[in-house]
This record gives sequence, C-alpha cells and structure tokens, in this order.
Amino acid sequence: MNTERHVRLFRNGRNQAIRIPREFELSGDDALIRREGDTLIIEPIRKPGLLETLRHLSSLDETLDESDEGLLPLDDIKL
Repeated sequence: MNTERHVRLFRNGRNQAIRIPREFELSGDDALIRREGDTLIIEPIRKPGLLETLRHLSSLDETLDESDEGLLPLDDIKL
C-alpha cells in the first residue's frame, strides 16, 4: 500500500477540510487529531470491547437476593 498521496485542502464553512482517499479511510465515526510541529496526526477512536469494559468496572459489595429459593433444582425438572 502506498503510504503517501497528494491531496488538496478546501474550506467547509469556517473549517479547513481534506478529503481522505479510500486507501486511507479510518474505521468508525470518530477520530482524534493532534499537531506535532507541522504534522497533523489523525487516529481513529477505538471503542473498548466488552471484556475491556468489564475489566474496568469495580466489584459490587452488596449481596444478591436468593431469587431461586424454593424452586426445584434444575436436575429434578422433567420436561
């Protein structure tokens, strides 16, 4: 894949804009942009998956009700 391509800058209202060529498309709908000297760096925002989200949750200190109290054990249920 080519890592360089000439593109044109244009105005979109009061913002300067650039069309991103297909081979440089980013996934998702959001991105971060930052400046390092004269260089602009655009990175997609990666949304964390379920495991990553669960890893950051704090544990619950409360006890859960025994909602299955009085029910037959699953092994004793006949269909």
